[in-house]
Amino acid sequence: MALSAGTRRTVACVLVGLGAMLLVAAIMVPTYTVSRLAKTPLDLEITTVATNPQTGAPSEVLDSKSLTSTTGSAKVDQNVPLVSQRFLTVENPSDASEMTIQAGQTLRRTDKQGDTGLLTASIDRVTVDRKTGEPVESVDGGPNGAIAVTVDKKGESVMDPVQHKGLQYRFPIGTEKKTYPYFDLNTRKTYDAPFVEETEINSLKVYHFQMTAPVTDLSTVANSPTNKLTLPAAKWGVEGDGDVTMARYYTNVRDLWVEPDTGTVIKGQEQIHLFYARSGDKPEVTALKSTLVFDENTIESQISVAKENIDKLSLYGRTMPIILGVLGLLFLIAGIVLGLLGKSGDGRTPARRGPAPAGGPAPSFDAPTQQIDMNKRP
Repeated sequence: MALSAGTRRTVACVLVGLGAMLLVAAIMVPTYTVSRLAKTPLDLEITTVATNPQTGAPSEVLDSKSLTSTTGSAKVDQNVPLVSQRFLTVENPSDASEMTIQAGQTLRRTDKQGDTGLLTASIDRVTVDRKTGEPVESVDGGPNGAIAVTVDKKGESVMDPVQHKGLQYRFPIGTEKKTYPYFDLNTRKTYDAPFVEETEINSLKVYHFQMTAPVTDLSTVANSPTNKLTLPAAKWGVEGDGDVTMARYYTNVRDLWVEPDTGTVIKGQEQIHLFYARSGDKPEVTALKSTLVFDENTIESQISVAKENIDKLSLYGRTMPIILGVLGLLFLIAGIVLGLLGKSGDGRTPARRGPAPAGGPAPSFDAPTQQIDMNKRP
């Protein structure tokens, strides 16, 4: 059934309006929705596991019992299997723009059971921007985070207020090929992490960054009893008589492979060296020397997290705007075409005619044509 001219005009207007609305939505979705999605989720719970692959690389650990025994000198075990675990959660206060991250981390040797295998343990807490990953300034002007590496007499962690600067657990949404500041938990300082290369991990594009923490005297960083020890020279295994005081030094080369769209750290690697010495440039007794790398399960898990967020960003940033834009154009064109079809060939709306009287032709409401007699004289 053909539509009347009035109905046709109404439908045409609706189609044009709907098309225009969809075109506006196609523009607004990537600018508004994506900006809200391009943030680290608040329900984040990530467990990462790093081990030292048995590929001939050194894995040396000081046997702590050898330092307290009554005989013999310090003993350093070779080819020690290690595992580092970190459990990261989001805590309060957190809101639409900021989130508080808490990460508990342990390093243990797996050839010993229970507490005897525990080498280090720490808790780190910091509030960061959900988009950039950078720590935010504290409201009260004090330190924006805290770190615990020791416990009190009750066995509870002692949290030391520490100002955090630079990235740690995530890179910015839309990571670039440039140098980023990176916060080292052990030295509590920030160092440059320059871009190294673009590469792939399991067919996923990643950016490789590398940070180097210089040799640092840990006794000047944290008040831990193991960071400075005084023992007989014979116990240290060095020449001389009497007691010798040594500090524990730390250095590290940290590599990070980051998925750039989401800022997810897909793979991490640390070349850690802890040693006791009287001077940082002359290591004397190794405390720990090993290379720790994310295991395959952790890498696959991080890839899964990154891809899930990539899909969300792609849906609202690319797929939906295209669909809405195409539909908007189709509705707009259909409305214009329908509107044009509702007019006569010369562009004017056809004149309406009244109903025909019974038994006769339909009366015309067109203006009558005036007959002019050209021979008539005035």
